[in-house]
Amino acid sequence: MAQKDKKRNYRSNGNREYKSDVISMMLQIPEYALDVYNAMNDSAYTDPDMIQIMRLENGISLSVRNDASFFINNYLNLYEHQSTYSPNAPLRFLIYLTNLLKTTIRKRDLYSRKRVQIATPHFAVFYNGTEKRPEKEVLKLSDAFINHTDTPEIELTVTVYNINPDNNTQLLEKSEVLRSYMIFVNRVRENLEHQKKIAQNAPEYDEAAYEEELEVAINEAIDYCVKHHIMEEFFRENRNEVTKSMVLDYTWERREELIRAEEYEDGKREGYAAGISQGRAEGEKRGRAEGEKLGRAEGERERDRFLINRWLQKGKTVAEIAEDLGKSEEYVESLM
Repeated sequence: MAQKDKKRNYRSNGNREYKSDVISMMLQIPEYALDVYNAMNDSAYTDPDMIQIMRLENGISLSVRNDASFFINNYLNLYEHQSTYSPNAPLRFLIYLTNLLKTTIRKRDLYSRKRVQIATPHFAVFYNGTEKRPEKEVLKLSDAFINHTDTPEIELTVTVYNINPDNNTQLLEKSEVLRSYMIFVNRVRENLEHQKKIAQNAPEYDEAAYEEELEVAINEAIDYCVKHHIMEEFFRENRNEVTKSMVLDYTWERREELIRAEEYEDGKREGYAAGISQGRAEGEKRGRAEGEKLGRAEGERERDRFLINRWLQKGKTVAEIAEDLGKSEEYVESLM
């Protein structure tokens, strides 16, 4: 697969809200975008010039952006890659689409008498996270509505394709790009798993060591792909960009994982402390209540004891006293 337009800016910044990840780099290349489009639509187009890559540039700064947007045959294809599952893809795609339309439609045309036509949009997410997910699932914008309706006045549907091993095998067989990407990702994962087992016995293992081993794992995976002619040209020419992007992805996910673990432990400690405090308070409250209850019961027994002795002095029998008190004869005898 020949690579055109090689001089591209794949620079990643520290803001994870928009990351230029590896699959995004790939899909900025018309040949690669066409490969994925053909696989998704059972088409066999061969001219990459049919692909018009859409980029939101010229000073447009967005808090969220998708990985690939391109026109072909009056279809606007918006693709996104996810390594962490999120049900908010329809909402993100709504934002992507709106911002793309802003760049292609003149404002004055919106108020003209002539209908403004737009390309038919198609939305897809390629998921390859470690969390087990279905092979294919459909997410709808209306699922996010606070007030459910069977007839939403706006809808946006996104199909999520799980591209992990043993999922959507036909799609991966058709697409060299998706198949090659997953070979690369799985190789990185295998390398990291191997290094993790070794690191468990190391006396010191910090984040700096993790990042160093991560770079080693990524570069070995790139070497593997180059050696086995798996998108060899792409990985050879974009080694530095791919390495930086993957390091950003993994270190971000690791930070999120550590933060979640720390928050969990903090929450557990706080919950434990709060539980003890609440337990004490409830214990004191329960103690007071039980004390009051016991006090009332003891007070009633003392009252009954006084009455029993008085009535006995007046000559009443145990049976008569029990009847007057509404108690059993055994109860009366216990207080005599």
